[in-house]
Amino acid sequence: MTLSFQIGKVKTETLKILNMENQLYTKKNFTLRPISKGAEEWLGRPINCLDHGFVYLVDYMGNDESIAQAARTAYGKGTKKVSDDAGLIRYLRRHDHTTPSEMVEFKFHCKMPIFVARQWIRHRTASVNEYSGRYSEMSNEFYMPERSALAKQSKNNKQGRDEELTPQQKDKILSILKEDYERSHGHYKEMLEMDLARELARVGLSVANYTEWYWKIDLHNLCNFLRLRMDLHAQYEIRVFANAMAKILKDAVPIAYKAFEDYQLKSIKLTSPEIEWISAWEENFPMDAQKAEKKILGEFENKRETEEFMSKLRKLKMVK
Repeated sequence: MTLSFQIGKVKTETLKILNMENQLYTKKNFTLRPISKGAEEWLGRPINCLDHGFVYLVDYMGNDESIAQAARTAYGKGTKKVSDDAGLIRYLRRHDHTTPSEMVEFKFHCKMPIFVARQWIRHRTASVNEYSGRYSEMSNEFYMPERSALAKQSKNNKQGRDEELTPQQKDKILSILKEDYERSHGHYKEMLEMDLARELARVGLSVANYTEWYWKIDLHNLCNFLRLRMDLHAQYEIRVFANAMAKILKDAVPIAYKAFEDYQLKSIKLTSPEIEWISAWEENFPMDAQKAEKKILGEFENKRETEEFMSKLRKLKMVK
């Protein structure tokens, strides 16, 4: 075999490979990465939140199988069948082995009122890129609560709502908000026309003004976010966004989400004093609610802790 023939053969084979690769990678939607059918269906599909907001999935990395594969890497075992994956994922969630869940990531585009964003950003485990009011003009979109969302300040919870307002009070509140939004944005536009720097012109705008961002987070920390922000004690407005994300997550990683639901989201955590109290009174259940509250308050000497424990007992149907 001559040298020229060898070179010619190598070139021919190289061209064949390059041609195959070109055909492979130009096929529609071709990818070598793990695919989640549920996540694919949510890509670029906004879920409307509140009056002007939304959440949609921009991109993702990994699926249920990715979690199991990451876990098995620790002890050198390859991928097993789906039923084994489900058992492993549930074991990991049940025993708080979080690292494999950190291998799966989601990137969302979200639009929300600024006051919601300020609560949201407290979850410091995500990568965030927010709309800039220094670089761009702020929108004329402000959160106007639904009438059903208007309620009095709770007397027991400094961060919550409680009793209903009268229809007249609700009308007045909505009228005040509308007037304030129109005035503040009008002044904002007026100052821009005077060529005041955007970074200063915006300072009079309300925290009800809408902002938006790209938000990327791993599955483990997303579940922590959802556990806190889907809770009924969280502010209603941020719960709307958390519920929208949960809807996407449930389809994207159904096995992992079910484990999260079973072992965290819908579970009840009992403290050591609570377990001791239940053990001491186990023969008296179901117990009269007033009697139980009196006994708990006598033991815990803390009204807030007593109320929290009573709530758990009601969920467990241990008081009547």
